[in-house]
Amino acid sequence: MKHVGSYRYLWETGELEKRQAAAWDRLSACDLCGHKCGVNRLAGETGICRADDTIQVSSFGAHFGEEGPLVGKYGSGTIFFTGCNLQCVFCQNWDISQMRIGRTISEAELGKIMISLQKEGCHNINLVTPTHYVPQILGALIAACERGLQLPLVYNCGGYESLFTLELLDGIIDIYMPDVKYAHAESALRFSRAKDYPTVVKSVLKEMHRQVGDLMIDENGIAWRGLLVRHLVLPQGLAGTEELMEFIANEISKDTYVNIMNQYSPEYRAQEHPPLDRRITPHEYKEAQRIARSAGLHRFAR
Repeated sequence: MKHVGSYRYLWETGELEKRQAAAWDRLSACDLCGHKCGVNRLAGETGICRADDTIQVSSFGAHFGEEGPLVGKYGSGTIFFTGCNLQCVFCQNWDISQMRIGRTISEAELGKIMISLQKEGCHNINLVTPTHYVPQILGALIAACERGLQLPLVYNCGGYESLFTLELLDGIIDIYMPDVKYAHAESALRFSRAKDYPTVVKSVLKEMHRQVGDLMIDENGIAWRGLLVRHLVLPQGLAGTEELMEFIANEISKDTYVNIMNQYSPEYRAQEHPPLDRRITPHEYKEAQRIARSAGLHRFAR
């Protein structure tokens, strides 16, 4: 069965247009993410993400490399946006996030992309690094609703969000998928230029879970609502896996669906920041898995 995105109700009642207008207003002193740069993007000013009031897309299509409950048989309808509100020195998509390789499109065109992915049979619309483009995405969503979009929305982000933005997205996003990166401020500042990341991401996880709850998967193995947490294991425990897993288990839910990721590789500027200049060892990955299970978590991506 095809699940219907929760945003449809807000669109039908006119609330979606109000949310989009409220989001657009924030661009005059942008506070869409955890940095809260305060720049006037409507006047062409840019903050750490370097985005103005336009929207840029790198690529889109049915993606089969995501978690199983998102991919199913027909893939996750993934849209990769350029830029990022984090400056990770090891980013594996640095050409998109840091070099901003992509093209500027209109909200109407983005809406058509969403419709094209639905026509392909994708199980969801997967918005990758969407935070700095929330006002434009909501505009595109309105246009897509008018053309019949119904797929659940996935918010695929780095976890450095503002609570104001999440409040705007309440009832719009069906699946939140944050990549929870750090437990310690020193690592967050050194490797991603976000020293308060640990504090911010913990409040973000609580709000995301409040909105959508634990990940719900249907009889065909397809996720249609809930929280899915990603965590990339870093060399020498730099991500603070133990503290993060204990927080998720004890303060979010032991039924949280978690993907403990082992694909770290020393990309972009990682060679300048040992021990990020090497891959993780099999022992480090197994230890991260053990930590998560010891915390009481039991739903893991396969």
